[in-house]
Amino acid sequence: MNQKDDNNTAIGIVTEALPNTLFRVDIGGGKIIISYLSGKMRMHRIKVLVGDRVEVLIDPYGGKGRIIKRG
Repeated sequence: MNQKDDNNTAIGIVTEALPNTLFRVDIGGGKIIISYLSGKMRMHRIKVLVGDRVEVLIDPYGGKGRIIKRG
């Protein structure tokens, strides 16, 4: 099974920047999750600031999310 087959993504807004490229992201419905940058975003040095709209791939076990797209 490919990761792209079972996309569990959400659109959210960055509410707080934490150390080590961690972010608090509000994905709506009163749900706030801790997210980290994906490897491609680190490699290409894409900046994420508070207030940015981001696409988050949510961990199926409910832990953290991975920011995969800004915009």
